[in-house]
Amino acid sequence: MAADLATDHAERLIMAVTTWVVVADGSRARFFETPGLKLDLREIEDLVNIAPSGPALSEKDREKFAKTVADRVEQGRLHQRYQRLRFAVEPKFLGMLRKRLSEETRQMIFEEINEDLSALDAREIQAHLRRH
Repeated sequence: MAADLATDHAERLIMAVTTWVVVADGSRARFFETPGLKLDLREIEDLVNIAPSGPALSEKDREKFAKTVADRVEQGRLHQRYQRLRFAVEPKFLGMLRKRLSEETRQMIFEEINEDLSALDAREIQAHLRRH
């Protein structure tokens, strides 16, 4: 009986946790939220780098966009919008992003996937994340 109550309590706590899933590359960052560890993604924001995209996107433009994305993630933490983070980010951009996050925010990351999924729709992203 006590074990059942403890399990039930733990499951409720996990469901009370909100996870932000950030899917990004140097030209676009999409923010999703989902309850607990479920993969029931709801898109809450879609940021687009205003610099020219494609091969014309300079390293400086990508760095500036990484700062914009990191600032948004930091603001989410400060406003307690999430309790854990999951990143699916193009590898080079992930390095740029990680450098700009505070230690407190980095500690909230429970998974990093070094892939660019930003062009996929939410259902495809969910399917991809389930495989990890």
